[in-house]
Amino acid sequence: MVGAGISGLTAAHRLRALLGPAAEVVVVEQGDRVGGKLRTAEVGGVRYDVGAEAYLARRPEVTDLLTELGLADQVVHPAKARSTVRAGGVTRLIPGRTVMGVPTAADAVADLLTDEGARRVAAEPGLPPVDWDGDAALGALLRDRFGDELPDRLVDPLLGGVYAGSVDGLGLRATMPGLAKALDDGAPSLTAAAATATPVPAGGPVFGTVATGLGTLVDRLVDSAAADLRLGVPVRALERREHGWRLHLGAATPAHAPEDPVLDVDAVVLAVPAPAARRLLAEPVPAASAAYGRVEVASMAVVAVALPGGAELPGTSGVLLGAGERRLDGTRFAVKAFTFSATKWPHLADRDVVVVRGSVGRHGDPGALHADDDELVRLVRADLVELTGVTAPPVDAAVTRWGGGLPQYAVGHTGLVEEIERAVSHHPDLAVAGATLHGVGIPACVATGDAAAHRIATHLATRAHPAR
Repeated sequence: MVGAGISGLTAAHRLRALLGPAAEVVVVEQGDRVGGKLRTAEVGGVRYDVGAEAYLARRPEVTDLLTELGLADQVVHPAKARSTVRAGGVTRLIPGRTVMGVPTAADAVADLLTDEGARRVAAEPGLPPVDWDGDAALGALLRDRFGDELPDRLVDPLLGGVYAGSVDGLGLRATMPGLAKALDDGAPSLTAAAATATPVPAGGPVFGTVATGLGTLVDRLVDSAAADLRLGVPVRALERREHGWRLHLGAATPAHAPEDPVLDVDAVVLAVPAPAARRLLAEPVPAASAAYGRVEVASMAVVAVALPGGAELPGTSGVLLGAGERRLDGTRFAVKAFTFSATKWPHLADRDVVVVRGSVGRHGDPGALHADDDELVRLVRADLVELTGVTAPPVDAAVTRWGGGLPQYAVGHTGLVEEIERAVSHHPDLAVAGATLHGVGIPACVATGDAAAHRIATHLATRAHPAR
């Protein structure tokens, strides 16, 4: 196993279950910790997620995994507070009846737009049918059909919260597959496609998390996998052997230097970000490497702030901001989003501190990420004051930087993934997993780890008991 993020740990856990206690499962991770983009820290005395904070509960993968690991009783769901968006200098509730901001009817988004912007949205169903060849640059398509205001004021903030990317850098099919399918099926306009793609409301909460932090899930996976876990050991190269693979190991620091610089294994699950996968597959699977190399990545930071108890936040779960929003003085906001965690999550309410997190950084626009940690906290606090009026100084703060690990789902991304999986399919003792493939959310990552483990287990069983 190369990579100890949620995808790699899920694969290790599943392999242990499939192969039994006698199997030797090795997990090699270049960093000094496990969990990837899942990290729980202590901020102001509160266990607090400073990476991914929730999972989509309406997908089964994480719910089933938590149950399997005995954590179902720790699952919590958000309060009823709604989220907001800063649009045209005004903070408003995020409207319903949209698909990631694409409206099912013009009146759904009219309050966020100027009269001219609302007119452009209302006119979209009367335009000639969408010229559709299977995928499109999302920003260009939306601007052509709706004008600039809708993508800038609503779609861009929503996508920035998911991908740390811009509406102008993402592709329609990978980011809004329901909309793409509606167009495939003949929807004549984006408004009609959104109306077709709007899911039927299902019972139960949309999101969930673990009351003690998603780090608890990580810890439980590590325990369940019972793997030989090697931290601070980057894989320098992946070499094809007659039967299996040879991993050439390095060291993040002299203290982490492995006793043996090579590791021979029967099979490999590669669960690393796109740049690392590109490098490791360059020699043994060049077609997959080339496809990985066309996936760009973004960096971001989470600034967690603990305010004094009693600090009064807005009664909403948070606020999203588009890249074009400006402070009153005309300068840019440092943040792209705030989550008012003490309002959003009941288990974080009524504490001695009020916890808030600001998200900083977009693809191709690092902005405030160049600041050091102290300056980043100052900038985020200044944004919080302007957006909420909360002036109480923090009693604690933590900056967590996520460098280059957030994949951008550009035009043709689904085709790239098909290229990767087709190339890897010729090597039954190799599997890939991770956020680059079929979604950046935790359930999608868990699904790739589970699928990778089943692929490897099937190969090993076939090799041990070949058909006669």
